Amino acid sequence: MTITHASFVTLPVSDQDRALRFYRDVLGFEVTADRGMPQGRWLQVAPKGAQTVFTLSGPGMGGFEPGSARGIMLVTTDVDADCARLAAAGATVQGPDELPWGRMASFADPDGNGLMLLTEKEGF
Repeated sequence: MTITHASFVTLPVSDQDRALRFYRDVLGFEVTADRGMPQGRWLQVAPKGAQTVFTLSGPGMGGFEPGSARGIMLVTTDVDADCARLAAAGATVQGPDELPWGRMASFADPDGNGLMLLTEKEGF
């Protein structure tokens, strides 16, 4: 096998503009692609410097169900500060909790896609 990385993760959303405001303005992601396609708008975002991007897949782009993505782990250097920023933006955050592998919290985007934040424990 010669696989080197995941290109993108699909996040099904009902309103791409609303999702873009959340991922760009709240999470601080950058827009890596935003163009029209025959099926709809191809919109991708990612943390600065990330190799894997997130496709905010709107209606007509693959038949995905908005809010159906789960278990997407985002690594951060300060889970507590990021949880405070999410809460200030109106997101419901669970945690952070101290776990053997680090401090972790969970939250959902405006469509209900489930994401997690993790500050990894050194040496784990």
